[in-house]
Amino acid sequence: MPRDLPIGNGNILVAFDQHALLREFYFPHVGEESHTKGDVFRFGIWVDDHFSWIGDDWEITKTYVEDSLVTDVVFQGDGLKIQVNDFVDFEENIYVRKMTVKNLLDRQREIRLFLCFDFHIYGHEIGDTAAFRPENLSLIHYKGRRYFLINVFSNHKVGIDLYATGHKETDSEIGTWKDAEDGILSQNPIAQGSVDSVVGIPLTVEPLKEEVCYSWIAVGKNWDEVKALNDFVKRQGPERLLERTLNYWKLWVNKDSLDLHHLPSKVSWLYKRSLLICRTQINNCGSIIAANDSDVIYFNRDTYSYMWPRDGALIAYSLDLAGYETSRAFYRFCAKILEKDGYFLHKYTPSGSLASSWHPWVKENKAQLPIQEDETALVLWALWNHYTIFKDLEFIRSLYHPLIKKCAEFLMSYRDSKTNLPLSSFDLWEEREGVLTFTVSAVFGGLMAASNFIELFGEKSLAEEIRQGAQKMREAMDRFLYLEKEKRFARMIVFKKDGSIEVDSTIDASLYGIFAFGAYSAQDPKVQNTMNQVIEKLSSGGGISRYENDPFYRQKEKSNPWFICTLWVAEYYIANNELEKALSLLSWVADHALSSGVLAEQIDPENGAPLSVSPLTWSHGSYIIAVQEYLKKVSSTRKE
Repeated sequence: MPRDLPIGNGNILVAFDQHALLREFYFPHVGEESHTKGDVFRFGIWVDDHFSWIGDDWEITKTYVEDSLVTDVVFQGDGLKIQVNDFVDFEENIYVRKMTVKNLLDRQREIRLFLCFDFHIYGHEIGDTAAFRPENLSLIHYKGRRYFLINVFSNHKVGIDLYATGHKETDSEIGTWKDAEDGILSQNPIAQGSVDSVVGIPLTVEPLKEEVCYSWIAVGKNWDEVKALNDFVKRQGPERLLERTLNYWKLWVNKDSLDLHHLPSKVSWLYKRSLLICRTQINNCGSIIAANDSDVIYFNRDTYSYMWPRDGALIAYSLDLAGYETSRAFYRFCAKILEKDGYFLHKYTPSGSLASSWHPWVKENKAQLPIQEDETALVLWALWNHYTIFKDLEFIRSLYHPLIKKCAEFLMSYRDSKTNLPLSSFDLWEEREGVLTFTVSAVFGGLMAASNFIELFGEKSLAEEIRQGAQKMREAMDRFLYLEKEKRFARMIVFKKDGSIEVDSTIDASLYGIFAFGAYSAQDPKVQNTMNQVIEKLSSGGGISRYENDPFYRQKEKSNPWFICTLWVAEYYIANNELEKALSLLSWVADHALSSGVLAEQIDPENGAPLSVSPLTWSHGSYIIAVQEYLKKVSSTRKE
């Protein structure tokens, strides 16, 4: 189930499901820790002695307020129209919900809204406490150093009148939310263990009129912290927090004077939405998270809530192109997590610890580095692009020794002296090991970036040595990776012990890397032959799939189209001035986004349903890159 409508501030991430019900709540880092375990926070309505939970029986529309990270959701049913605006304050750790309840009937009605809070603090339900605090008429969920204070504003006053706390997920008790179904709550003031809570908000709504109420959750590490945040909401008023958050995001997403008038409205809309969605997945400490969708746990018992240096580098690159210096924190983060020998391992937690991995440290009884070398290379490549845009020399100087030179030294050392190719590593899809065309292309780009930096800092002989290493690697690509018979590049080769070379000739969308990082021109016949075959063989449902016969989440005879792969082809068209074809793909992506603008990892080729995680930050970063390249090409073409 996709995670629609993500909102956040770099410390908190909240996301909702297809019914616009809260399913993800992360704090103090985006992607770490999950305090819901993916379980639903129900939303119920009692009216005319009838109770219902928001779900399939309600008509639901979901989007955001324009140019913001404030949701705009409408639930309609039972003669009611309930507009909900959810947001996380851009500065303080407070999640707020505004609810505007309109009575569509020509008679007065008594209405009760029920908000359920199904916390699993620290990702599990053991040892939680839910309690009513009379001194500020609030509910508190807490465990250890995590506190969640819940309060409401309705009927012109702050404070909770109707509530219940209780047990859940036991043999005899499924959850306190059941207490709401008769429209009355037990007022049980405390529960511990596996617990949840419900808050009721009574409203009297006149015929064809509306009433407004608010709820909020103040988040912190102790009672005094959340109490202070609750007092802040009371002083400011939740409506003022809404206004300031709206203003902040409108200014943020429109900071660039980029002329979007050359684009169809749906493309420019998704471009700006992609910027905002990317921001929700970026921690204030600098880590850029791949995706935050707890449902994927049930596929492999792990999540995408990690930072892959590859994904992060490409997303940071997209933000640099768009003019956002947010990327600086990412590069600083990379310098902190870099291994002492100058490489990145598989992936990292949002706070920077080494994350789970399936890449082994030993193969055939011999030690090996369990790395994807492109991850190290692409951080360098992206950082050079960052410098060419911002010319922030003081910032680059701070990274020169701890990051740039260390990575450069590693990339130069991690080569086969006989072939001049990188040594074997794992591929970007994390499925196979060998010498990948994509990886070699990324390493070429990383080495060229490193040589540029090193020359910039006056070490000309070292810069030339690295540049020569990159050129020899480029020549080795012609010799070992280009398949003369097929007139395209191989996906991968493996050098065997007996001296033979095993060739993996599978057509893979990642072959776009041969031009993307500067190894070849997009006009090179070898590139064009390769990309034409990628387009011919991997077209699926209007987009482009990962590789031939890709089994991952496959639903139908054809492999699923991925948004990033489709956008790689758009980049190729742009590089070759085939702008109509590129715009067609940009429009296709916009047509297959969710109504909120969220892009999944991949979609069903027949019905367009999102598959795997949603949103995938990489998908949105790739859209930003393609749009930026398109507009740059349009501008340069017009000048000519």
